[in-house]
Amino acid sequence: MGGHGALYLALKHQDLYGAAGSMSGGVDIRPFSENWDIKKRIGSITDFPENWEKNTVINMLDLAKSNKLKLIIDCGVDDFFIDVNRNLHDKMLSLKIDHDYIERPGKHNIEYWENSLKFQLLFFHNFFNETVRE
Repeated sequence: MGGHGALYLALKHQDLYGAAGSMSGGVDIRPFSENWDIKKRIGSITDFPENWEKNTVINMLDLAKSNKLKLIIDCGVDDFFIDVNRNLHDKMLSLKIDHDYIERPGKHNIEYWENSLKFQLLFFHNFFNETVRE
C-alpha cells in the first residue's frame, strides 16, 4: 500500500512534505476491506467503519485544499486500482485541488512501475527545482 501510504503521510504531515506521488495506489481502501490484512490494523469495516472512513486518502482531501502540497497520481488502465484512482482524480477536480494525474496502458506490475517511475522522477525533479528558486 505504498501509493496510499505516501499520500496519507503527505496529507497528514504537510509540515514535513511538500510533494507526494502515488503509482498504482490503493487510494481508497474501503473497497478492499478483506485484502492485505488492513483490518488487523484498523479493525473490520463492519465493526469500525469510522476507522475506514477517516483513514482512506479519498476522504482526506480537505487537508489538501490549500494547494500547497504538490501531488502526482499515476495508474495503469488495466490495474485493479484504476477505479479508485479515477474517483480520487474526479474528487480532486471537483474540489479544485491541483494535481497531476496520469493514466496509461498497463497493469499493477513492475513493467508499469518502471515506466511510471520516469514520470514520477520528472515531477519531483521539477518540484525541487522550483522549490530551490523560491
